[in-house]
Amino acid sequence: MAGFEPLSLEKQDRYLELLGMSGTAASDYSFINLWGWAEEYGLQWSFDKNLVWIRQTLPARIFWAPVGSLDGVDWKQALSSLGTHEATFTRVPKELAEVWERQLAGRMEALEDRGNWDYLYNAQELVALSGNRFHKKKNLVNQFRKKYLSRYVDLTPDLIGKTRDMQEKWCEWRDCESSLTLSAENRVIDRVLGAWESLRNIIGGAIMVDERLVAFCIAESFSRDTLIIHFEKGFTEFLGSYQAINQMFLTAHREFTLVNREQDMDEEGLRQAKLSYNPVDFVRKYRVVIR
Repeated sequence: MAGFEPLSLEKQDRYLELLGMSGTAASDYSFINLWGWAEEYGLQWSFDKNLVWIRQTLPARIFWAPVGSLDGVDWKQALSSLGTHEATFTRVPKELAEVWERQLAGRMEALEDRGNWDYLYNAQELVALSGNRFHKKKNLVNQFRKKYLSRYVDLTPDLIGKTRDMQEKWCEWRDCESSLTLSAENRVIDRVLGAWESLRNIIGGAIMVDERLVAFCIAESFSRDTLIIHFEKGFTEFLGSYQAINQMFLTAHREFTLVNREQDMDEEGLRQAKLSYNPVDFVRKYRVVIR
């Protein structure tokens, strides 16, 4: 196995090819997610035939699940190439954890990692917002449309400057500097926006009110039917802005049937917010120790 090196845009296409072979549904392994958070987590990768190994170095060293053609791999041999007697993996999709359990019986321990489970939603339900389950969401969208003279637009390169300005103002309002999580997310959003025209499969949307950008969404076409929502921001002074950007963006992209809205990281408020949109399933992940 080659040595680990920092992630690069130059190897994006090779990574995406291997990601397509893996069949994983976990948002962690989308290239945009890896690229965006690479500096925050000190992410590195190593390409080995039809696998790519991913290693996190900040705040501590830990492996992520490998990506690539996972069928028929001799995992005892493959894992030995890491050169360590004990390896800890985070964000391991359930399917791979089960394969390891079969091949590495007695050598591995898997613990459910609920905070890293991805939330999956029926895209059409989030567009229609029908029934009692979505009554409050639909009311807020209707109030937003009625109160503000707004228009939805695709997030194109010419709007990157306005999007950055909105994110800066949003951070001032939320006092991002006092939160390690929000500060990190702010840097990640800026990194993604800065590389917008180089990132494959990136899409986004925004809402304008009197030429002011008041909400935006950054997403990724992850597979033919699945969309990942990476970031969603709205000015709360515009009541219903979050619900409106969610609904308007998905209305503009009806080609997707499934929406992945990523994890809640065990944050109770975020968990309740994600549950309030009525997920239809989860991408289950584990923390795995292999000895």
